[in-house]
Amino acid sequence: MRRLVLLVALVGVVTAVVACEPTGADVTIALWQMNEAPGTRTMVDSGPKHMNGSIGSAVQTGVAFGGGATGYRWSTTDPDAPPVKPERLIRVSDSRLNPGSRDYAVTVRFRTTRSFGNMIQKGQALTPGGYFKWEIPNGRLFCLFRSRDSQGRLVGERGITAPRALNDGAWHTVRCEKTHDRVTMTIDGGTPVRSSASEIGPIANSMPLSIAGKVQCDQIQDTCDYFSGDIDWIRIEASTA
Repeated sequence: MRRLVLLVALVGVVTAVVACEPTGADVTIALWQMNEAPGTRTMVDSGPKHMNGSIGSAVQTGVAFGGGATGYRWSTTDPDAPPVKPERLIRVSDSRLNPGSRDYAVTVRFRTTRSFGNMIQKGQALTPGGYFKWEIPNGRLFCLFRSRDSQGRLVGERGITAPRALNDGAWHTVRCEKTHDRVTMTIDGGTPVRSSASEIGPIANSMPLSIAGKVQCDQIQDTCDYFSGDIDWIRIEASTA
């Protein structure tokens, strides 16, 4: 943590005043390790807040990836063709997952060979209060954070696209962090890529966090954007401010 120290002389006594600056999204609020046994329908949060999720019946759990890793698998499907497949989704209903005005980061270890699909999101495009999502169009991961007021009017938004395709079938660990005015993406521990600066605004909605597609969709007016591939684990962090 960075500290700004001001020394003030008062009646011959030197007093140290310490002001702490924010350190970014550095506190884990949810950690889904996704290492449950085959057939499990509850995604266990091993983080401090125990925000467990409901696993749809089409999600394969207990998949051994090698090297001791275990996670979830989503079979290949057309992301936008009828019928709706809610059984492909994982849902976590907890308002504590709203970013609000905090610095907020989502990290996912995944692999895919597909060039489509929403990986994780809370809310959707026109949701009052705003939303965030990860999608992978054309194999290039895109992280978006959008703020809307209670009437659904746009307040601000920022997104960042991966500089290279990530649908090569290899494992990738990607972290996207929102601060008050930008989004930063870090791929496999490499050099961070930052969006341009513009105020985003607070994000809070009443929808559940969903993994592998949209909660509200009909494949006609609103496509479901189902994800196909493997996910090993997901971590969400936030600042203490």
